Amino acid sequence: MNVLKEVRISKKKTIEDLADAVKVSKRHISFIETGKRNPSLELAFEIAHYFKMTVDEIFLPRNCTNSTVK
Repeated sequence: MNVLKEVRISKKKTIEDLADAVKVSKRHISFIETGKRNPSLELAFEIAHYFKMTVDEIFLPRNCTNSTVK
């Protein structure tokens, strides 16, 4: 699960703010936030750039980043 909604709220942005900035519908952003859709790679980068974060910070599940490779 991504943390897009938490990031958006913490940055005091509405779904409409984000949708307008990355040129998609509010519904599309809502689907991404709820996990019903995954963003394209291009859209993921646009969203990350908008929030001045990395794609990993927003879209990579936390349990994937905490594992160690043996």
